[in-house]
Amino acid sequence: RPNKLNALQTQTLREIAEALESVELDQSVRCVVLRGVKEFTKKPSFSAGADLSGGGASRIDFTNLRHRSRAMHLRHKYYDMIEGFPKPLIAAVDGFALGGGLELTLVCDIVIASRRSQFGFPEIKRGIFPGNGGTQRMIRNLGKMRVNRMIYFGEHFTAEQMDEWGYISFLVDDDKFEEFVHEKASWLGNAATNSLFVSKKCINYGSQIPLNVGLQFEYLSYALNSTSKDSAEGVSAFLQKRAPKFQGK
Repeated sequence: RPNKLNALQTQTLREIAEALESVELDQSVRCVVLRGVKEFTKKPSFSAGADLSGGGASRIDFTNLRHRSRAMHLRHKYYDMIEGFPKPLIAAVDGFALGGGLELTLVCDIVIASRRSQFGFPEIKRGIFPGNGGTQRMIRNLGKMRVNRMIYFGEHFTAEQMDEWGYISFLVDDDKFEEFVHEKASWLGNAATNSLFVSKKCINYGSQIPLNVGLQFEYLSYALNSTSKDSAEGVSAFLQKRAPKFQGK
């Protein structure tokens, strides 16, 4: 929806979640990139956040507490489904990543941003707040004081600032953005898919559980991954001094 800066509706999130679910077991798909359209009609935008016009929400009565609760439950469900996708998920941010759009990057594994991109939680200016995981996921990335500033004042932050804070995986010049995204997606698509899967699970769980539990999960995951064909191929390639040919198995 480039004419609305890719504003998000619940339907949009459901479609993303269902699209990811449809390729979860497809061995030919080993990495996915989430991004806005390349040819934008207004300004470049990953997503400017939730669609506040009410489009797509005709069955929701926002004066009814149960309806509001159900609507937010669905949105959380779809963000959780996206976060649970077992393969590498890249957020390719070129332009605005605001509100729900920024929350969408939070459920991705890698954030690649062009220098012209802007990030922020502007919800406070509309009398709301980032309630699609923003308060909970961002604090696990940036810490309390930075997140307080982002949410309390609704500022826009440059890609350089977010990179300095450690949120962005790769900061790229605007004219090199497309090539760079393709390069990194191709690298992950040719990597050892099972190793990436267990790495993703360990990292995501590790931010939520005690260290001793996380370490047990890690060594069990390592043992499980060691039974994969790609693990055997990686070791063989190293010993034979050749490039590995991973098949995602």
